[in-house]
Amino acid sequence: MKLGKVEFCHFLQILALFLCLSGMNQAEITRSRSKPYFQSGRTRTKRSWVWNQFFVLEEYMGTDPLYVGKLHSDVDKGDGSIKYILSGEGASSIFIIDENTGDIHATKRLDREEQAYYTLRAQALDRLTNKPVEPESEFVIKIQDINDNEPKFLDGPYTAGVPEMSPVGTSVVQVTATDADDPTYGNSARVVYSILQGQPYFSVEPKTGVIKTALPNMDREAKDQYLLVIQAKDMVGQNGGLSGTTSVTVTLTDVNDNPPRFPRRSYQYNVPESLPVASVVARIKAADADVGANAEMEYKIVDGDGLGVFKVSVDKDTQEGIITIQKELDFEAKTSYTLRIEAANMHVDPRFLSLGPFSDMTTVKIIVEDVDEPPVFTSRLYSMVVSEAAKVGTIIGTVAAHDPDASSSPVRYSIDRNTDLERYFNIDANSGVITTAKSLDRETNAVHNITVLAMESQNPAQIGRGYVAITILDINDNAPEFAMEYETTVCENAQPGQVIQKISAIDKDDPPNGHQFYFSLTAEAANNHNFTLQDNKDNTATVLTKRNGFRRQEQSVFYLPIFIVDSGSPSLSSTNTLTIRVCDCDADGIAQTCNAEAYILPAGLSTGALIAILACVLTLLVLVLLIVTMRRRKKEPLIFDEERDIRENIVRYDDEGGGEEDTEAFDMAALRNLNIMRDTKTRRDVTPEIQFLSRPTFKSIPDNVIFREFIWERLKEADVDPCAPPYDSLQTYAFEGNGSVAESLSSLDSISSNSDQNYDYLSDWGPRFKRLADMYGTGPECLYS
Repeated sequence: MKLGKVEFCHFLQILALFLCLSGMNQAEITRSRSKPYFQSGRTRTKRSWVWNQFFVLEEYMGTDPLYVGKLHSDVDKGDGSIKYILSGEGASSIFIIDENTGDIHATKRLDREEQAYYTLRAQALDRLTNKPVEPESEFVIKIQDINDNEPKFLDGPYTAGVPEMSPVGTSVVQVTATDADDPTYGNSARVVYSILQGQPYFSVEPKTGVIKTALPNMDREAKDQYLLVIQAKDMVGQNGGLSGTTSVTVTLTDVNDNPPRFPRRSYQYNVPESLPVASVVARIKAADADVGANAEMEYKIVDGDGLGVFKVSVDKDTQEGIITIQKELDFEAKTSYTLRIEAANMHVDPRFLSLGPFSDMTTVKIIVEDVDEPPVFTSRLYSMVVSEAAKVGTIIGTVAAHDPDASSSPVRYSIDRNTDLERYFNIDANSGVITTAKSLDRETNAVHNITVLAMESQNPAQIGRGYVAITILDINDNAPEFAMEYETTVCENAQPGQVIQKISAIDKDDPPNGHQFYFSLTAEAANNHNFTLQDNKDNTATVLTKRNGFRRQEQSVFYLPIFIVDSGSPSLSSTNTLTIRVCDCDADGIAQTCNAEAYILPAGLSTGALIAILACVLTLLVLVLLIVTMRRRKKEPLIFDEERDIRENIVRYDDEGGGEEDTEAFDMAALRNLNIMRDTKTRRDVTPEIQFLSRPTFKSIPDNVIFREFIWERLKEADVDPCAPPYDSLQTYAFEGNGSVAESLSSLDSISSNSDQNYDYLSDWGPRFKRLADMYGTGPECLYS
């Protein structure tokens, strides 16, 4: 069998290693020149064991036990009197010893990566006495490594990033492989790295595993991701070494190496002149191949005739330039605008300035389109004044509006009556002159805010709005009066000259320089002996007593007329009466009782007691009324008649009559009483509008003799009447009234016997009509042949 070159080299290496280990493992015990060892004596003889480490190759795949080494004592004469025993790690389970010869064998495959060495103890015993002839000694069996583990990337696969356009040799990431073999023995764990996929863009350091860029100017916009395959091989990369691989995904991160560029050199947009301020006119965008912050741009208008009319801003999400209106457009004033707009990167990388300016320019032309606009007033707000004394038809002012379009259509004016509900003003439809339509009152409404509408004559749908504020000027048309209702009292023990009340006045007018009031007593009250009035010259006056000795028994109330004049032009005046009551006061001058009747009340009965008595009487009256009302509201039958209601009493006969609409049929009510008294009873649960639906009740006085005679008379009449039904088959129907909601319930037709009506709908009328539904719901029947 021929071996290849590689296999032959491996075989020679293993054979040399095995011979070396076999020579080392032939450790024999040299004879000691000292005295023999006796276990019972105190004298310690020189040790007769000389030990070395045993070595055994891992991963032995043979069928026979693997020879490890030999134990031998110089006491052993070869006559079989000595036996060897083994204890410790793996004794008997992994390692066995020939007790006669001391040969040690491994019975199982060993793996250094699981356990690198085993510690055992050996002893030589006398076979007969089973006593040790040598002290127990410890030795180590070390597992010799072979290259049976490939390198592994424990952290793979890897992802990394590197900026685009990086120079050659820029470090990307470091990969690390681990080999489980023994790094202290041979080259089994010595790993070198190489790149299997990813060239010529990247390279890897063989010893460190650092991946670096291998080409300059790698452009993210051309290709932004690379997949690398890295190999790690042991035995320093020599043939026969084991290897492992991992993948590395390298992403090129963006740098600002692309300037913005407009796809077109010019743009044109049409906008109506009616477009509101702040509306978007257009969106433009400069293309930038970069992403993120490197693609952020700012736009600005650098030139053109629309600098104050338009502005441009950037949309942070889309990086678009948004052109909006700053001022109202007017086709009649200017029909087009031209803008020069620049787009520039906000974050420029100095390393790439050589690639060109990182900005671009474009031209935007905006065409203003004419639209039919509503009339425009010459002022947004008109302020007008008018006196409240102005007569109806007085001219207040004029508003003016015009059609801004080229057609200059005539304008007609009107007032929005929602702003002038009382119709105080009118406006001339052609001239825009505003006049008064009613008398004005400043005290009612000092300012009127109205809206004037201007409509184009050719297109009334175009309506402009103007706002007018009309201020009403005041005139002195209101006389002064007391500021409040005064409750004035004077004590019986008041002294002359004592102040009993301070009064003031108000005036609804609003003079420019403020109010000035003058107070005095009327001519008839000027010479009274009880009170006097003092004008304080500050729009107030003081009422004083002129005497003492006021008594309620003599006069309990005084009326003092006071004359008040304002300072208007012309001045107005009024007379206001001050009511003064005489009261009994305490020592501090506080009124206690002001009623003269208090003197005639019974002794010991105060006003509070009278009020309490009156409250008790009222309470008793209320209780009596409640009791009476509750008794009257006791539950009564729905029909005022005390007799029972027979509306739901169904009388069934074998034959049927003609129904309530058959006037020829006999009225069974006549059989109940000759003197029929049909009283219309009022239903409590039926409104007056539908009371005619209630059934009448009959009051009857039974009389057997008259009853029999009456029946015989009717029988005779029925016998000779060819239109009457057989008298021995009468069906009684209670009177239903005219215009029944349910219409006629009769199954018979007085005129025709062939009725084709369908009575199945009776089953839908509820339980009260269930019997009728059962009787007639199956279809029409013919009772007469």
